[in-house]
Order: sequence, then C-alpha cells, then structure tokens
Amino acid sequence: MKKMRIAQIAPLIESVPPRKYGGTERVVYNLTEGLVEAGHEVTLFASGDSSTRARLVAPVSESLRLGRKSRSPFVMHMLMLSKVYEEMEGQFDIIHSHLEYLTLPFAARSSTPTVLTMHGRLDTPDYDRMLMQYAGMPYVSISDAQRVPVPDINWVGTIYHGYPESLFEFNPDPEGYFLYLGRFSEEKRPDQAIMLARACNVKLKIAAKIDPADRAYFKERIEPLLGHPLIEFVGEVDDRRKALLLQNARGLLNPIDWPEPFGLVMIEALACGTPVIVRRCGSSPEVIASGTTGFVCETRQEFIDAIRNIDTISRRACRREFERRFTRDRMTSNYVKLYHELIAAARQKRGIPGPGGGEGEIAA
Repeated sequence: MKKMRIAQIAPLIESVPPRKYGGTERVVYNLTEGLVEAGHEVTLFASGDSSTRARLVAPVSESLRLGRKSRSPFVMHMLMLSKVYEEMEGQFDIIHSHLEYLTLPFAARSSTPTVLTMHGRLDTPDYDRMLMQYAGMPYVSISDAQRVPVPDINWVGTIYHGYPESLFEFNPDPEGYFLYLGRFSEEKRPDQAIMLARACNVKLKIAAKIDPADRAYFKERIEPLLGHPLIEFVGEVDDRRKALLLQNARGLLNPIDWPEPFGLVMIEALACGTPVIVRRCGSSPEVIASGTTGFVCETRQEFIDAIRNIDTISRRACRREFERRFTRDRMTSNYVKLYHELIAAARQKRGIPGPGGGEGEIAA
C-alpha cells in the first residue's frame, strides 16, 4: 500500500518506551516501530529521553514523571499540540493522537485528518459531554467494552494492542508462584489478590508501582498485608524483570474491579504462556477465553477454584492465542488499513482526487 507521512503524538508522562510502568507509551512505541519497519515516514512527538527509529520531536528533554525538573503536564501537552497542528501543519498525511480529549480542539480545525485512540476509561464525570462536542471525530477503541459509556460518537474501529512476538519468551515450565503485576490502586484490587493467595495457600509475588495518589491506599490497605510469609513484594520493575516474573509464574492473578479498557498485562502474560485469572469486567472477556487461556471470574469462590485449577490451562494455548490476536504486526496492519481509509475519506470530502486518479482512491 501507499507509504504515508504519519505523526504519532504520545503522552509526555513517561518516555517512549517507558523505563518502568507505563501502558500507553508502550503501545505508542510498538506501533511507531511497526510503522517504521513497514516503510512509513513517521514522526514521534514524545519526551526527549524516548528511543525510536522514527524522527523524534521532543518538547521536553525528560519524561515528566521521572524527570529532574517539575513541569505542568497540561501546559507541556498543549505546547506539543500547538507544535503539531500550527508549526508543522501540512507535513503529515495523518495525525494519530494518544492524548485523547486534549487533542480535540486542535484536530477539529486542522485540514489533516486526525484519529484518536482512547486509552483510558470513559465513564468519568463529564467525559461523555466533551466527546459528544466532537462526536464526528474518528475514534478508535481498544476494546468493544470501552465504548459502552459513550456509544454514540464516531467509533471507526476497535484495535487491540500488540507486542513483537520475540519480546516475551514462552516458558512451558513455570515455578510455583502466582503474580500480581501493575500498580497499587483500589480499582485494581491488589488486596483481593493477597487474600486469595492466602486462602489458597499459594505464593504470590507482587510487582507494582505506587502512584502519589495511591500512597494512602497502599499504607492503609496493602502494607499491613505484606508481612505474610506467602507474600513477596518485589516493587516496581523494569521490562527485563517483568518478563522474567511473567515467564516463571503459574498464573497472573488480576482481580480488577473497574471497567478495564484493555489490560496490557494480560497479553504480556499470554505471550509467556502464563494463564490469566481475571474478574469479569471491562475488556477481560474479550481478551481472555475462560477455560482456554485462563479463567474469567465473578465470585470469590470462582477465583479460588480458578487458582486451584490453573494447571488445567495449556500454556501453549495461551502463547498461540497471543500469536493469533495480539502481535505488533497485527496491530500495525490494522492501523495502516484504517489510516488509508481515513485519508481517502478526507480527500473525498475535500473533492481531491486520490493517487490512483479516482476521487478518494488509495494506490495499492
């Protein structure tokens, strides 16, 4: 297909890819690298400590969370958007923003088509009102479940996240522990993971980040539970340590209690062959096939039964599901197809003939 000039706009909170915790930035990294590998001309707008084969335009030298200088995330993101849409207007065939609603006023005025991937939950107060103000913009969901709070905007596709097949090594022979991986927050329910491990008398390793907003929850609800001999608190981990923990776990214990938009940790586990035990909410039934790649649970007893029956799940089936549905190549090709469709639609709207001579036509 025709090669494109593509802008990728990443959040500035973490580097691309993130050094430790960071979901959206990890997705942006893999998509950007996949697009470069496919031969497209890609410009990545991200922090200066990012690593990419694309052209990097950095409004800040360091990511905002781990950087040495305190900066306003709102101001820095608005400055970045001004650069994309005002200073560099006309340099791209399509702009792909991962900043969600901040992008909307800029994108609405631009002659270059913009697509927005929504990475977060959409059920927060007044979010639907903001999106409905720009209901005609092209939006991508990362699961069908994510769309439920705002069904009536212009959803142009659901595209699942993906990783390179070589990034996580398949391990058919795990050790004896279960793993909780992510961050400490009430909606992720690490307290329930601990209580379930104790109820089933299994070892649980916890690798998680503590956000400033969650420090009180950690101190009051989690820290008192960490002294149990079955529980090992590992802390926040980098990619290498995360991969080792996932590869060697019998199962990923993921008792989330919120409308999870996607859940990267679940496909990271599948890539290692590690089954996932997860609550039935948000995207989890779309990502995990209960009884095949893990267990999707609703009650405490179902969680306990899942832990006790984890070895009935084929680890090879988990890896095959990852290779079939959640690779970087699959994610990239889905976005490339969508970009071409949006560019053609924008040309047709403006009455500009496509490259093949016909209006709106995209050359193969």
